Amino acid sequence: MLTIRPATPADDDAIWSIIEPAIRAGETYTLPLDMTRAEALAYWTGPDRETFVAEEHGALRGTYYIKANQMGGGSHVANCGYMTARDLYGRGIARAMCEHSLAHARTRGFKAMQFNFVVSTNTRAVALWQSLGFAIVVSTANAPEPQPRA
Repeated sequence: MLTIRPATPADDDAIWSIIEPAIRAGETYTLPLDMTRAEALAYWTGPDRETFVAEEHGALRGTYYIKANQMGGGSHVANCGYMTARDLYGRGIARAMCEHSLAHARTRGFKAMQFNFVVSTNTRAVALWQSLGFAIVVSTANAPEPQPRA
């Protein structure tokens, strides 16, 4: 049975074992590929966020954080990051973490959730987020050039 609970400093080694391969691969997060363990853990478990772990049979299977997406007027919108152990993709761990984060966001008073950056080639994540009701917003950097009015 998968249990999702707040992360503790005792989880740092297991969190690192999950996030390091994703950081090094550079396929899903825009983090520096050469990020050190200390830098990565400081990012993932920083004081501006709550970090959770997904545990099954005493082993960590995934981790996520939740934080305010912006300060001030944007602080009612949550932002999250999720990572699952690479050898466990497709087992519903990311879905469970996202569902947990949506419920947790409500208890924290967030009114919405936004993922600022999902790599378009990460089709598994895109499909998962869409299945949970998220919509894709295309950056204006990828939008067609505006046409002059006649």
